[in-house]
Amino acid sequence: MSSQTGLLRERRFLPLFVTQFLGALNDNVLKNAMVVLLTFQAAAWSTLKPDVLPNLAAGIFILPFFLFSATAGQLADKLDKARLARLVKLLEIVIVAVAGAGFALQSLAVLFAALFLLGLHSTLFGPVKYAILPQHLRETELVGGNALIEAGTFVAILLGTLLGGLLAAAAGATAWITAAGLVIAVAGYVASRAIPAAPPPAPQLRVNPNPFTETWRNIAFAREDRTVFLSILGISWFWLYGALFLAQFPAYAKNILGGAETSVTLLLATFTVGIGLGSLACERLSAKHVELGLVPFGSIGLTLFGLDLAAASPGGAPAAAGTLGALALLAQPGMTRILADLLLLGLFGGFFIVPLYALVQQRSRAEHRARIIAANNILNAAFMVAGALAAAGLLAAGLSIPALFAVAALCNGAVALYIYGRLPEFLLRFIVWLLVHSVYRLDQRGIENVPAEGAALIVCNHVSFVDALVIMAACRRPIRFVMDHRIFRWPILGFVFRTSRAIPIAPAREDAALLEQALATAADALRDGELVGIFPEGKITDSGEINPFKSGFSRILERVEQPVPVVPMALRGLWGSFFSRRRGAAMTRPFRRGVFAKIALVVGAPVAAHEAGPSRLQAAVAELRGEQR
Repeated sequence: MSSQTGLLRERRFLPLFVTQFLGALNDNVLKNAMVVLLTFQAAAWSTLKPDVLPNLAAGIFILPFFLFSATAGQLADKLDKARLARLVKLLEIVIVAVAGAGFALQSLAVLFAALFLLGLHSTLFGPVKYAILPQHLRETELVGGNALIEAGTFVAILLGTLLGGLLAAAAGATAWITAAGLVIAVAGYVASRAIPAAPPPAPQLRVNPNPFTETWRNIAFAREDRTVFLSILGISWFWLYGALFLAQFPAYAKNILGGAETSVTLLLATFTVGIGLGSLACERLSAKHVELGLVPFGSIGLTLFGLDLAAASPGGAPAAAGTLGALALLAQPGMTRILADLLLLGLFGGFFIVPLYALVQQRSRAEHRARIIAANNILNAAFMVAGALAAAGLLAAGLSIPALFAVAALCNGAVALYIYGRLPEFLLRFIVWLLVHSVYRLDQRGIENVPAEGAALIVCNHVSFVDALVIMAACRRPIRFVMDHRIFRWPILGFVFRTSRAIPIAPAREDAALLEQALATAADALRDGELVGIFPEGKITDSGEINPFKSGFSRILERVEQPVPVVPMALRGLWGSFFSRRRGAAMTRPFRRGVFAKIALVVGAPVAAHEAGPSRLQAAVAELRGEQR
């Protein structure tokens, strides 16, 4: 399977990555160069106040996201996305020419028109770059591809901001800005020519030109799947949160830290490097699958390090505001902690955002995917505008920038709790992910034998109280385990199994009605095409050996009319861990072997239902387990 670096050698990904990178780079070169020129040479361009022009420019750039995202989503679902990417890149060349004319004429109206068109360029390309990834990448490459796109975007933002500022300060700035923009735009078009074809999922779609009705329609598509919609809300909140921090960097560097212009670059670079590292780490931490457990992990970091940044910031005004360069700032007391907070904010932001983007792509219906991503872009823009207005209002009311950071971090925690309360699947995956990354090192083999869709009954040996969690960590499809009813009384495990819709069961001698209900529920789940898991031993082993398989799973299969494959699994390495019954009751000896211990889940080929007797399956599981208990 391709790794992230491997994707950068693949034609199905590299041209798109380069096209996206150069587009984001050019947006920021032109936008930042314009802002710098309008800020420092305002009198030559307009009678408006210098502090008004940058905010007006930001508003003009983001306006097309509201007006044309719905149309962009329709076009990306209707047309070949590779062809659409090339058309957007040709538009970029025209936009640079318009900007060049605005510079030559010293016309603020023409420059703002170019800025509006730059926003349109980003609006049109957004649904293309995210909707094309599931067409060209395998499921195991989706996280890595999104990670590279996100890391590349933030690096492009950083480089574009730096280059735009340098060009704006050079002699003959307008000519240099135009030339650089044309070179980048032409290079982006050349890269787009190599993007492989991506046939449209809805070629018969009739484009609705009304942005308002189509926007609501796109949002309705996104709301069809609650997980997708809540993920979009999470993405939009991240952009609000990140944009709020980034917008304060100039004033924070000057008025709180006492830094000069180069110190702003230091803060921006630190934050950007953190996002890049967090994004790229997602593939390894998620074992190349869409791992929702990283999202709560990311939100915890975003809250904690946002609060710590506020606490670490100097309390009073600096002795000489705006005088310290980047190197001088590094020597100031407390700067190591501040930079560490910014780096970790970015790092955990990467953990938060990459799985959400991949999840939206994976779970959106193919024929609506681009329009759902367009709805995401609209909500992103709305959240960023709302965040900017809220921040401006709080600062105008007398709130300090560090206090604003603290308020934003607390709000982040509240938003996270709201999302996870509405969608416990995120917290469930976090608990499972935490188990296999903090307690064990999981080696999984043959997991491809679990059907990608449709019903299957999973049977496995029963070694410890966390067997089901380990299997859930390895298998990305939800599994409804048949579990002893008493385990639902335990606080954490009870939450996990209730959230995963586990099926409580009891022996006939204890509760015959509950046993019958469990068998019926499991059969219904198989009829509905779900995965059902069961431990046929009926209890956790006391000796490390596999207990005789009981016939309960056969009674479930008998109730299902259609043939259901049975997938044998074997757990290795859990015997003797904290959660097993070796040398007495489980979870009573904290220093047992198990912390960071290597365990394995081995999955065998499916067995036909009519051949899946207890003795055969027990032999299959024993063979998969081997000698390692």
